[in-house]
Amino acid sequence: MTNADFLKHDFPAPVEMTDVDFSGPSRFYNRELSWLSFNWRVLEEAENKRVPLLERLRFLSISAANLDEFYTVRVAGLRELAREGNVVPGLDGLTPSEQLVLINADARSLMMSQQRIFRLLKDEMEAQNIKILAHEDVTKEDKSYLKDVFLNKVFPVLSPLAIDPAHPFPFIPNTGYSLALELVRKKNNKTLQALLPIPQQIDRFVALPSDNGELRYLPLEELLLLHLDSLFPGYKAKGHCTFRVLRDSDLEVEEEAEDLVREFEVALKRRRRGEVVRMKMSANAPKGLKTLIMSELHVRGDEVVEIDGMIGIADLKELVLDERPDLLWPSFAPRVPERVQDHHGDMFAAIKQKDMLLHHPYETFDMVVRFLQQAARDPNVVAIKQTLYRTSKNSPIVEALCEAAEDGKSVTALVELKARFDEAANIRQSRRLERSGAHVVYGFTDWKTHAKISTVVRREGDRLVTYTHYGTGNYHPITAKIYTDLSFFTCDDALGRDATKVFNYLSGYVHPESLENLSISPHSLKPKLIEMIKAEAEHAKAGRPAEIWAKMNSLIEPEVIDALYKASQDGVKISLVVRGICGLRPGIKGLSENIRVKSIVGRFLEHSRIACFGNGHGLPSNQAKVYISSADWMSRNLNRRVETLVEITNKTVKAQIVSQIMTANLADVAQSWTMSPDGGFVRAEVPEGEFAFNCHRFFMENPSLSGRGSAGASDVPKLTHAD
Repeated sequence: MTNADFLKHDFPAPVEMTDVDFSGPSRFYNRELSWLSFNWRVLEEAENKRVPLLERLRFLSISAANLDEFYTVRVAGLRELAREGNVVPGLDGLTPSEQLVLINADARSLMMSQQRIFRLLKDEMEAQNIKILAHEDVTKEDKSYLKDVFLNKVFPVLSPLAIDPAHPFPFIPNTGYSLALELVRKKNNKTLQALLPIPQQIDRFVALPSDNGELRYLPLEELLLLHLDSLFPGYKAKGHCTFRVLRDSDLEVEEEAEDLVREFEVALKRRRRGEVVRMKMSANAPKGLKTLIMSELHVRGDEVVEIDGMIGIADLKELVLDERPDLLWPSFAPRVPERVQDHHGDMFAAIKQKDMLLHHPYETFDMVVRFLQQAARDPNVVAIKQTLYRTSKNSPIVEALCEAAEDGKSVTALVELKARFDEAANIRQSRRLERSGAHVVYGFTDWKTHAKISTVVRREGDRLVTYTHYGTGNYHPITAKIYTDLSFFTCDDALGRDATKVFNYLSGYVHPESLENLSISPHSLKPKLIEMIKAEAEHAKAGRPAEIWAKMNSLIEPEVIDALYKASQDGVKISLVVRGICGLRPGIKGLSENIRVKSIVGRFLEHSRIACFGNGHGLPSNQAKVYISSADWMSRNLNRRVETLVEITNKTVKAQIVSQIMTANLADVAQSWTMSPDGGFVRAEVPEGEFAFNCHRFFMENPSLSGRGSAGASDVPKLTHAD
């Protein structure tokens, strides 16, 4: 099946797979291999000629950063299980050791492809007068300039380290990048081994002056090689190599920790010192240096990846240059919703008129910030409650909460300390909120709070009105510019009561009873999803139209997958947009022939979670049951986190989600990949010059239904039974 088939209602012919046991582990696809498949799709955007050159460089950088995190968390965990002799298979039947073999083979292939693509992009950049130099390439004039840069901006933070009995091998932190040297003393030919850790506090690339319009950059390690005589006077270089380490970065926190903040502060220090799980080293490294480094870092041969090219490709993000807008995506300004403009920026008046759904980044996330800023300054607001999972360094949301607390309003902030790699930032934010007078709580020690909820209680006449924001993404103004997410604003009493019950649960362990329009994990969210899937199957068995459309980042939860398989066998047509990990195998005769899965990888990172059930009327339909969620369909989200699933009952908002957002995602061809029964993904082949519908471009160019009407919705290719 090609992506163009998603423009039709017909499903492709199912595939016979005799090696798949419908009741055994082979019905699931391996989670880690599925993630690697996603990162291959990211990397392949770096070769996509439809993408501007420097954006392709950004995709290459992202693929490298993704792979680093994958190794420091997922591979580190499997490695630990394998070392302990754990042979318990995963859902797909593979043991930790078996998974590691497959992962390492695929990841090595991916790393070699990264180097190949870097060489291609480097050549294309040179054709566009952007050059990455080696130290041998610099001119006499460059050397004079670089000497000043070295002495004034680099030398003060360097720590050259001899390695001998008096100078033991230093600690290299996670992602630490170092230059290793074999030096010979000119006076007596005595050999010295030394390390030169490359400071992460300085940009990786040094800009060189140019008077002919060229943009020239020298990597920091090349600058250091150029000035070895200043670092090791009296020595000359005999050989050198570079290496970079990744360490186990998964945090372990005692379940009964009395002071969760202090426990996390200690755990963060342990993270820097975790065991090395992978080391990249430049190819053809001097044998003595390689042996020394591997021995001192306790790295096995299968954990070393020799690189003939650039180590630390993630740093290439520094060369996505604002100076060359012709090589970047065309500029795009998010819209301010018309209804907010009609009310002169008054968020409460706009929400009071009617429920409002914003589609980020096409509609500005500034409205979420404005909602809280307005609440902080409004004398009629008496209370604000807010969850914070990830947010920006100088967060305007945290600023607004602090301002409200300092003004005497009751402010409660649920700060999730277990947000991976944002733990330290969240500790700082929580300290700041506490100093302002806000009530800061941390939820549960054994569950992450991943729900995205904000409530503002406002005195209006003789009653209190609760304004609520439910989101699918983080309260992070920076990532909101590139993540596609939904923000739902309402002053509906029932949804306000639901949100208040969830906050009471988080702050006081008061189990939320009788939620009206909300389901939460780890209690009712998964049962609700399975209930809705089964209800759709009943419609199919009764001969009524039965369809499910859903969108998420990952699908791996086995009970949900089995419910989808059963619904497919009962005749439900299921269309899934899964950006990343997918453990479900679509299109297998007798198992999943009525399920199709696609992935969208493009200018924006797909992040919203949506579920639509035809409710006996097919899709799209005004009778559909429609939900937005903070949760992916994974075991961690549905069983070990606090998440929300919000039913949308407002007809206008429902139409926006089903007839515009989901329809456009399913119709996209330009950025889509279709999943095969074997777990692979196939990109649509679009002949040169032919139109390929691009949902990101459509949303950028067309007004949203959350404005004053439905402008633009009619332009989306329809997915109807008549097609």
